[in-house]
Amino acid sequence: MTHKIAILGASGYTGAELVRLIASHPEFEIVALSADRKAGQSMASVFPFLRHLSLPTLQKIDEIDFSKVDLAFCALPHATTQVVVSALPRDLKIVDLSADFRLRDPAEYEKWYGQPHTAVDLQAEAVYGLTEFYRTEIASARLVAGTGCNAATGQFALRPLIETGVIDLDNILIDLKAGVSGAGRSLKENLLHAELSGGTHAYSAGGKHRHLGEFDQEFSKIAGRPVHIQFTPHLLPMNRGILATTYVQGDAATVHATLAARYADEPFLEVLPFATLPSTRDIAGSNFCHIGVIGDRIPGKTIVVAALDNLTKGSSGQAIQNANLMLGVAETTGLMLAPIFP
Repeated sequence: MTHKIAILGASGYTGAELVRLIASHPEFEIVALSADRKAGQSMASVFPFLRHLSLPTLQKIDEIDFSKVDLAFCALPHATTQVVVSALPRDLKIVDLSADFRLRDPAEYEKWYGQPHTAVDLQAEAVYGLTEFYRTEIASARLVAGTGCNAATGQFALRPLIETGVIDLDNILIDLKAGVSGAGRSLKENLLHAELSGGTHAYSAGGKHRHLGEFDQEFSKIAGRPVHIQFTPHLLPMNRGILATTYVQGDAATVHATLAARYADEPFLEVLPFATLPSTRDIAGSNFCHIGVIGDRIPGKTIVVAALDNLTKGSSGQAIQNANLMLGVAETTGLMLAPIFP
């Protein structure tokens, strides 16, 4: 059976990544692509690397006939999505890649995003889309909220450790490096080549990054009490990839064994041999996440390093994992592409 797919916001990085991945998906067919400011253009003119594909012409969202669509991916800007989704048919399955439905508490959404949520009923319906931990809920969901790419990386490194209580919950620090595509495709002065290349910098430091809302929500839920981590992201002059170096208090061998046991049967999560650390070059363009563990020179201190591609496993690939589950398709379908190297 072929499932009919629409991608809303197809002219952005995550929209293009969805197209790239779905092009080799045997059970998905793209029947509609939207990009309001580029409506009427072909995807080949917007993204020449996709010119070999036969794709629908870009159109405005209100021009799409959703009666012919089984599932829509929303790769739209934050705050825009909640307005758009509210107007879509209530029987349409949706995977949202924005931040609009990630936080369950409307007050937390307003705290982190600076404005009230305008679709609180849908926010209550949405299932958090970290596939490896919400499979059952995702399979029966109508609306799935994709995670933040930074939040996904940190959670893959930490969730099993918090669940099993093998680390000190009051002593967690994530130092994260992210590629520039995570900032989106909009023109921004600080992302110009001359402004970004040849250097790196921390941003949203001091507990200001919005993905902390996801960390607070998920880690506190697991622990059954408030868990607040330290988190500082850094922007690197590379196109793709996230490397999260996490510092915890706990026995290194136990930490490694806990992660290896939890992810032993996960097709996309690979725990490396002890003291082997991952690199973003080994997961580029793929839906895989590599995790490494090493002991620190200070007894009782452990370092966990996780690497994934922010556009694939951190966003569009994860979205397709979720869509597969929602449509009754094998979870790995269309996603077993090898990483790009070099």
